[in-house]
Amino acid sequence: MDTRFDEIFTHPENEIFRVVFYPDRIYHARYLSATRSSRYRYYVSEVRNSADGTAIKGDVFLGGTRLCSMLRIEYAGIRLVEQAREFGRRLGPRVKAWVRLVGDGPDRAGEAVVTLHWDPVIGAYAAEIWETLEPPAGSAHDHRVLPLMGRDAPITRVPRLSPLLGGARKVLLAFREDGVLYPTGQNIGDAQWDNAYLRSHQEPRTPEPSSALNTVEDKNYLLDFQRGYFIPDAADVLPVNYRNAMTDPGDPERFEDNVIQMRWLFQRELGSELVFFHEVTVPPGTVEGTHRHIGSEELYYIVSGTGIAYMSDGDDPATDSYPLVDRQVFGVGPVKCRELPVKPGSVILTKSGGVHGIRNPSGEPLKFVAFLYHTT
Repeated sequence: MDTRFDEIFTHPENEIFRVVFYPDRIYHARYLSATRSSRYRYYVSEVRNSADGTAIKGDVFLGGTRLCSMLRIEYAGIRLVEQAREFGRRLGPRVKAWVRLVGDGPDRAGEAVVTLHWDPVIGAYAAEIWETLEPPAGSAHDHRVLPLMGRDAPITRVPRLSPLLGGARKVLLAFREDGVLYPTGQNIGDAQWDNAYLRSHQEPRTPEPSSALNTVEDKNYLLDFQRGYFIPDAADVLPVNYRNAMTDPGDPERFEDNVIQMRWLFQRELGSELVFFHEVTVPPGTVEGTHRHIGSEELYYIVSGTGIAYMSDGDDPATDSYPLVDRQVFGVGPVKCRELPVKPGSVILTKSGGVHGIRNPSGEPLKFVAFLYHTT
C-alpha cells in the first residue's frame, strides 16, 4: 500500500485539516468490523453520508495482501426509532437496509436487502459487504473475525452486489425495522421504513406553474460518489415555476400572476443534512410568501435587484430599528415582522423557528440564492 499519504497526513502543519475539513482519511484508522484482528487492514477510498446513513467504500487487506473491494453501510437509526415508537415498538439488535448500487454504464446496477447489526462501539447499525469471503490460497481468516462472516452477518457477501463494489458510483439506501418484535420475536406485519419520508426533488419537466409533474418522489437516500460538479452558467439550468409560493388562500398577496422561478442547482447531490442549493427569481410585483422554518435552516444571499425582506420581530435583535408590520405567515397567521430593504450582497440567515419571506416592489427582477439544511 502506498504510504505517501500517511506521511503527508502526519505532518504537524496538516493537523488543522483533520479538525476543520474532516477528511475521508480519518476513516482509515477508525474501527471497522475486521480490525479486531491486526491481520486485517482497510484502505478507505471514499465516504459519503446522508441523514443517519453512511457509506464507506474501499478495500480489505489480509496479511498485507489485497483481499477484495468492500462497502460498509452504517445507520444511526434516529429517524427509524421515531417511526417504530409511533406503534409502541423499539428497534432491536438488527434492522434491514435496502441497498441499490449504480456503477458505470446503464446496465451496471443491482439491489438487495442487507441485515445491519447494532454495533455498540460506533453506536450505530452496520454491515460490511465484501466482494468475497474466501481467503487467499494458503491462508485462513482469523478466528476472531470468522464468526462475523456469513449470510445476514456483520460481514457478508451479496452476489448481486459483488460485481459493483469496486466501481460503485452511487449508493441508494432505505431502512426498515427487522420484521420481528424485539425482544419477543413476534412477526411485525407493518414494519416501518425510513426511506427519506416525503423527500423529493424538483425537475423542470413542464413550465406550468406548481405542476405536480415537476416533483419527483425518491423514497430513498442517495449517496453520490461523484467528486465534483461544474455548472458553467446557472442561467442554462431550466427553472421550475411556482404560483403563489408559500401563501395561504385569502392572503392579499396571493394572486394568479404571482409566479416565481427556482433553478434547482443541487439537491440530492448534497450530503449529510443538506437539502438544496438553488437560485430564486422574484419578478417585479411578486412575492415569495412569508413562512416559518421548523427543523431546518435557510440562507438567502441576494445577487441582483432590490426588494423588501421580512423577518419575525425578535429573530435578530439588530433589526429592531426597522419598520414593524403585520405579515400573513404561511400556515400560521398574522405575525409581527420587521421590514428589511435588501440589495445585492444582503444576507438573511433563518434558523429553526424563524420567519422569513421576500417581496419585489421594484421594476426589475430580484434574484437570490438559497441554501437549506436540516437541523438536528
